[in-house]
Amino acid sequence: MKKRIISRFTVILFVIGFMVATQYNTINTVDQRDTRDTWEIRQELSREKQIHSELLLEIGSLDETLGKYTGKAAEDPESILQETVEELRNLAGLTEVTGPGITLEVRPSLEAVAMGTEITEIPPDLLVRLVNEVNRFNGIEMAISGQRIVNTTAIRDINGYTTVNGERISTPPFAIAITSGSMEETRKLFSHLTASEMHDDFYIDDLTIAISEPQEQLTLPPFDGDLNTTHLEALEEE
Repeated sequence: MKKRIISRFTVILFVIGFMVATQYNTINTVDQRDTRDTWEIRQELSREKQIHSELLLEIGSLDETLGKYTGKAAEDPESILQETVEELRNLAGLTEVTGPGITLEVRPSLEAVAMGTEITEIPPDLLVRLVNEVNRFNGIEMAISGQRIVNTTAIRDINGYTTVNGERISTPPFAIAITSGSMEETRKLFSHLTASEMHDDFYIDDLTIAISEPQEQLTLPPFDGDLNTTHLEALEEE
């Protein structure tokens, strides 16, 4: 009888303790407030609107492609298929591209030259950071020392040499050509890179970036390597 009373009493005390702890937690929990200022919130909203705009453009492009297939496929299926293949080749960087752009020349700093400092390969991580900085803009195409940058491009160190697409990049100076969709975007990219902190990062490695004025026409070579299709499978006909 005593054991039963003690057990019940223990359960009651456990329940009461749990309720008190929960109440204490609720009272002492401070609501997390959004501490961002108006400018930061506006920037976040701008990024979200940009993503939304990009998605709408992509949906519109896909709808247009679908409309071509449904409207012309019955009349001339080979022509519409060839057109789609060419569009995909352009997206994959397999064709030469010409458009508004700028040229970056990576060269040794004046101090390094004056002091006779030996200029070695540009570090792969520094080159990757530059590529990521440029890719913040839409519609960008790029070629580093004649090597076209595509989705499968690898920038890495191979046996002590910095390589792009498996090809060694020459010791500075070398050029990076960049095109965009319009002169307006090119000017924005020019202004952004001119004021970028990347110059300080390059200077630490005894390098500088010289940026050309925006050009109306700049031509980039096509990607001439093998695309990695390891994870792609051919669709079998039903």
